Amino acid sequence: MAGERVERRLSAIFASDIVGYSRLMEADEEGTLARMNAHRREFLEPAVAQNRGRIVKRTGDGVLIEFSSAVDAARCAIDVQRGMGERNAGVSPERRIELRIGIHVGDIMIEDDDIFGDGVNIAARLESIAQPGGICISDDAYRQVRGKVNVNFQDSGEQELKNIARPVRVYQLRPEAATAAAKPASGLALPDKPSIAVLAFQNMSGDVEQEFFADGIAEDIITALSKAHWLFVIARNSSFSYKGKSVDVREVGRDLGVRYVLEGSVRKAGNRVRITAQLIDATSGHHVWAERYDRALEDIFAVQDEITRSIIGAIAPGIVAAEIQRTRGKEAAQLGQWERVMRAHWHVWRFTREDCREAFHLTDEILRRDPNNALALADLSFNWHFGGVFGWTTEPIAKAMEKSGDAARRAVAAEDRDATAQAALAVYEVFSNRHDDAIKRLMRAVELDPNSSLARGQLGVALSFGGEPDRSIAALEDAKRLSPRDYLMVIWHAVDAWSHLHAERFADAMACAKQAIEFNPTFPDSHGILAAAAAQLGQMTEAQAGLAEFVRLLPELTLSDPRLIRPFRRPADRERFFAGLRKAGLAE
Repeated sequence: MAGERVERRLSAIFASDIVGYSRLMEADEEGTLARMNAHRREFLEPAVAQNRGRIVKRTGDGVLIEFSSAVDAARCAIDVQRGMGERNAGVSPERRIELRIGIHVGDIMIEDDDIFGDGVNIAARLESIAQPGGICISDDAYRQVRGKVNVNFQDSGEQELKNIARPVRVYQLRPEAATAAAKPASGLALPDKPSIAVLAFQNMSGDVEQEFFADGIAEDIITALSKAHWLFVIARNSSFSYKGKSVDVREVGRDLGVRYVLEGSVRKAGNRVRITAQLIDATSGHHVWAERYDRALEDIFAVQDEITRSIIGAIAPGIVAAEIQRTRGKEAAQLGQWERVMRAHWHVWRFTREDCREAFHLTDEILRRDPNNALALADLSFNWHFGGVFGWTTEPIAKAMEKSGDAARRAVAAEDRDATAQAALAVYEVFSNRHDDAIKRLMRAVELDPNSSLARGQLGVALSFGGEPDRSIAALEDAKRLSPRDYLMVIWHAVDAWSHLHAERFADAMACAKQAIEFNPTFPDSHGILAAAAAQLGQMTEAQAGLAEFVRLLPELTLSDPRLIRPFRRPADRERFFAGLRKAGLAE
């Protein structure tokens, strides 16, 4: 090598090997080799070419690939692991060919089309610690791909790698995430009226405490826009799912099915605040409108109104904005109070005992300062509801439900035109077996706020337990369409499963329950419905697995447990559910 010229360059290195290669070859040498070659020819090589990679070398059980971009390397890795998961479907575990992948960005040396150096060595060591079907990337690679690929890598901290002098910070993508998150989005059709997603505003103040203030600015814009019936507005929980990520607004538009995306930033200095906002046509990426506002902090609500009016005027030029409703009136509250409201709201919908406890603590603080805060009262009602149903409080279920109803009535008294408050009271009415009252109230909530995914979803709940499963599914579809990335999707999928169970479409009930579990495995009902539906079909392995998880989330559960109380209007729906649980093995 001394007389030859060696090229050096910075590259993204992708190293992979086959898990259990020696075992596979020992069991079936010819068959394993044939399957490996088929995977490479039919799948791996096209994926590398599509992502602009160069296969440097192949070993008996692995491959080394060079990319000019860490993003291309990561996208290729995700495509490969997703594709291998699909190709392994139906293959017995002992015959599956599963890959481990490592990615690093570093300096390499090139000689005769081969590559050497620490960049290669670190990628190989990362591959060796990856899970079967998973991906490990270095901190150097992570900084370049963060926010640019549609998956979230998990920080695994610093790792000692064999023959590497310094520890390397490692980020992992587990196999189930690589398979699920990398599925290409088909894109949603645009509604037949103007549509918008308001992204979380970026906090430019360098102060973590301003995060919830920035979020509140964007959320109040969403609230105001949602009251314009001719606008289709994506709910906060879906549009905020892009928070902290560098995203292409065209991808956001395809993902959420909207034509326009609003993004902005908030910078606070002393008692003044600067808000910038820009409206973008997501179909082309072109800017439609942009503005900057410098205001004293006490003028913040007026600034929000100005932004809202400007956005609507930009979306529909020529339409007079005089009738646009203002943001929901609030009593003057310190920003710390608003932060508590937002945090309590988040904890309520996490569906764990610990989050339930924290939500009670936060709502108590809020309501001691502001007893008529409608959102906090609605959240308190929902928290008592879930705490009672799932046994997360020390109160008996009947007492918890009464407290839920009391909080909901106070929320409606505080703001009777608020769809969330009306939905909270309707949930109490459903579980008090007043299904018709609940349905009527939720229909009014939808009239008050046609873009409330919560009101439409809870209408689906009332209709499902009220014995109208097909109407329930239609309402739930509306809720999911309005907010396709919402953390409440777990409930809407679970209620879909309830409706199919009530209609004796057991296979569909299982499929919906699995969707709910995939979205959030902590919501207990999903596992119970899965167990009951699978048992009704005689699929006892799945039924027993579902029941085991149901009981793990609700310890010591029996058929006589009050935690199984659900507001079935039709006795046959209750008997069907209980019969399924009994078949699955739940004790009396």
